[in-house]
Amino acid sequence: MPRPQLAKARRVRAVELFEDDGPNTEIAGAVGVCAESVRRWRRVWEEGGAPALRRCSATGRPPTLDDTQVEEVRAALERGAQAHGFEADLWTLERVGVVVERVTGVSLWRASVRRLGTGRLGWSLQRPERRAVERNESETARWIAQEWPRIKKGR
Repeated sequence: MPRPQLAKARRVRAVELFEDDGPNTEIAGAVGVCAESVRRWRRVWEEGGAPALRRCSATGRPPTLDDTQVEEVRAALERGAQAHGFEADLWTLERVGVVVERVTGVSLWRASVRRLGTGRLGWSLQRPERRAVERNESETARWIAQEWPRIKKGR
């Protein structure tokens, strides 16, 4: 059983035991949680009944940027890196972080910028191929076709 469903099943069972007016420590043992969780659940149950326990929201830290800010960042990034004053039209985590701070006023850690790009923006990390600027593709093809077989034959 997935974790959220297991947690919900535990809370539902705890409600049944609350209605029997069992002590928190016994309920905690019966559903497999600590007594503090049972005390918290009982308070919620006493204030809002069983439905209040069934709809527990997901926990975790709220995102630093709201949806509107993310869309503003997306629009800014889609204009390209050169539109923001960078020399090459290539995005790096540092450059994306600078644009995020300019657009929203929020400074993000490098890891948070990566999660923003790969998660909420749906981008993927790309690594440019390392090639010399002076590389001549036609000369490379000629060398592979003519010189390499001659060198290999001489072995």
